[in-house]
Amino acid sequence: MYQTFQNFFSFCNKENQRKFYISIVLGVFSALFGVLKVYAIGVMLDALLNDAITNTVIWSSFGIMALSVLGASIINYRSTMLQTEAGYGTAADKRMEIAEHMRYLPMGYFNEHSLGRIISVTTNTMESLADVGTRVVLFVTSGMFLTGVVTLLMFRFDWRIGILLVLGLLIFFLVNMRMQKASRACSAEKVRSDSAVVEKVLEYAKGIAEVKSYHLCGKFNQKLETDIDENANANIRMELTLIPYMLLQNFVAKMIGVSMVIASLFFYSTQTMTLFNCIMLMICSFLMMEGLEKAGTYSALLRMVDLCVTQAKDILSVPMMEIEGVEDAPTSFDLQAEHIDFSYGEKKIIHDLSVTIPQNTTTAIVGPSGGGKTTLCHLLSRFWDVDSGSVTLGSRNIKEYSMDALMRNFSFVFQNVYLFRDTIANNIRFGDPDAPMDKVIAAAKKARCHDFIMALPDGYDTVIGESGGTLSGGERQRLSIARAMMKDAPIIILDEATANVDPENEEELLAAIDELTRKKTIIMIAHRLKTVQNADQILVIDQGRIVQKGTHQELLRQDGLYRRFISLRELAVSWKL
Repeated sequence: MYQTFQNFFSFCNKENQRKFYISIVLGVFSALFGVLKVYAIGVMLDALLNDAITNTVIWSSFGIMALSVLGASIINYRSTMLQTEAGYGTAADKRMEIAEHMRYLPMGYFNEHSLGRIISVTTNTMESLADVGTRVVLFVTSGMFLTGVVTLLMFRFDWRIGILLVLGLLIFFLVNMRMQKASRACSAEKVRSDSAVVEKVLEYAKGIAEVKSYHLCGKFNQKLETDIDENANANIRMELTLIPYMLLQNFVAKMIGVSMVIASLFFYSTQTMTLFNCIMLMICSFLMMEGLEKAGTYSALLRMVDLCVTQAKDILSVPMMEIEGVEDAPTSFDLQAEHIDFSYGEKKIIHDLSVTIPQNTTTAIVGPSGGGKTTLCHLLSRFWDVDSGSVTLGSRNIKEYSMDALMRNFSFVFQNVYLFRDTIANNIRFGDPDAPMDKVIAAAKKARCHDFIMALPDGYDTVIGESGGTLSGGERQRLSIARAMMKDAPIIILDEATANVDPENEEELLAAIDELTRKKTIIMIAHRLKTVQNADQILVIDQGRIVQKGTHQELLRQDGLYRRFISLRELAVSWKL
């Protein structure tokens, strides 16, 4: 238990730790105010038994009782507020910390770890931590302290009842330990099941078009229902596992109280205990049961707190890429890779590759699918670090720049554009968050977006669906180009930006790309002839190696992969219905 609390508190920042510690101290005082009720009853009981009731005694007893109730209420309110602020503050801080941490993780991490698990940790796990963590700390600590105070009172009134209570507490905590051990296995299963449900729901929602087009709704519904059923079963198993222990624990707590009452009455009947002590001990037995039930009920959730903290720490412990470095701008925008190698796990993708991309030139990358084209672009822009060799920008190794300073030099237009659920204007501003509206409109006009934006219901204030689902593919691509224009980086990477565009949009998109790429260093992955034939150099990549390099005309004169690639494209274009 101590280890769990220590793990939880170390997870919080200093301000939230301070709030938790203050709330625990307040919980102790709340327990002390609760015990004052025993003293108030004792004052009145002593007067009644000795036939010494006076106004002073009545008002003294009432004052102590009022102080107990009022003090406990005020302290409980403040303690609960502090724990709530600290709990939800910690969850919010950790969500932001995880988001910031993920910015600097290698892209390979997101290939190895499901999106569902990451989302589950930042939503379900953090929500559980904020909610369960606050209640567990509050009730377990205050409950244990109240139990401890009552135990001392027992010894104060009668050492025999004190020993009986200690023996009962030993049995209680043995049951509690067994419950926490049982909780360890089922809590881990529940957390895994929660992640699986989130992952399956995301998969179903994102792939709904494919599911419908292939008439797989029933099949995928069954998979989703299976995961939901398994999650429900995991929660039920957890409850069924813990409920018997909790019932037994509560039974033991109540039997301790009952045995204390019976023992007190027995000792009184044998005239080895005064009536005053007998009645006070019976009253204390009920306070003791309250403390035990508080501590026992919520201690079952301690393992859940542990798992929540561990899951968040698992993500935060993934080594980030080295992000510190110089903030200087490059002396030039020449990119050079020298003898670089790179692997995904045990699969080698890039083999001893070297290339130079001069400033203000266009380099086209072509080759078979899976040959390493996108990986090479990611290595040049340091989405991943190379396993060996080096990549330089302006004669300086890209690892020597700070990550933020390096990223300022790159803009990206991907094949699959991601737009946020926000206004058109704010999606364009993503490349320059503080840009005024006139600059947004200028970028939209250059990217050939302005006309279709003005046709939307609210123009630039139109809120688009997540991923831009309410727009066509060409419109989304042009918005991403406007976003890249706002950033105005000197190096542009186009990853098959025209691959999924219909002929009606292609002319507009190519015009937008032409506006974006003026006086820039361009690296483009493309399969369409018109997008590569005017490049200053073309790299033909196959199985992680550059197998050909040159201009369009030079490569056409060579018998190789590029000429076969062009021949197949020309043949495809010649087909007509």
